[in-house]
Amino acid sequence: MDSEALVRDHTIYSCVMGSRAFGLATDTSDTDRRGVFVAPTPLFWHFEKPPTHVEGPAEEQFSWELERFCELALRANPNILECLHSPVVEYADDTGRELLALREAFLSLQAHDTFTRYALGQRRKLEADVRQQGAPRWKHAMHLLRLLMSARDLLRTGRLTLDVGDQREPLLAVKRGEVPWPHVEAWMARLATEADESVDGSPLPAEPDRPRVEDFLIRARRASALQADPDDEGVQGVVRGRGLRQS
Repeated sequence: MDSEALVRDHTIYSCVMGSRAFGLATDTSDTDRRGVFVAPTPLFWHFEKPPTHVEGPAEEQFSWELERFCELALRANPNILECLHSPVVEYADDTGRELLALREAFLSLQAHDTFTRYALGQRRKLEADVRQQGAPRWKHAMHLLRLLMSARDLLRTGRLTLDVGDQREPLLAVKRGEVPWPHVEAWMARLATEADESVDGSPLPAEPDRPRVEDFLIRARRASALQADPDDEGVQGVVRGRGLRQS
């Protein structure tokens, strides 16, 4: 069993992200898949640990090992939090459903900082494109507007919603380059201000519920250890594939 087999055989949750999750898909949109796998506990008993993430095996597919995924979610990483809230869930076993039931435990006011910093970095890239090429990458501008809307609404309501709803057509007009850049800039600035103003009075807690998440992770590791067969050919295959010897 190689890294791809970890995804194939040990995935607990998988979903569709990107435009298809945001309600912005068109006929030419890719299907971006994201997932979470639980590496068998015996793999952690060696000096070299299992991978924290795996790209593939399918095109546009990316998966995280459960612990890494939880770490990033507790830090309010925008991409990870959105993965947990995708409206297009393709697979979830019992552990995956428990992870989904923990979605609110990961949400906190830290999201204001992480979403804002990510948005600022993306906006600087767009501004550089305008200076160098005379226009931004319009698709990226559309997705930045969507992210800012999502951050504002999360702070206002305490819920992370991905589908853009009735903002689909205005956002697709930006993607097509039909909205002048100064208007897009003003829209971005307004959304950022609205997000800032939503911090006070937000229903989100100051910190995520780390103990609750850690309890879930420990139980998932324990269950994996109890199910593991030390002579299992799959586990030994991973070990051999990573240059380790069985003792």
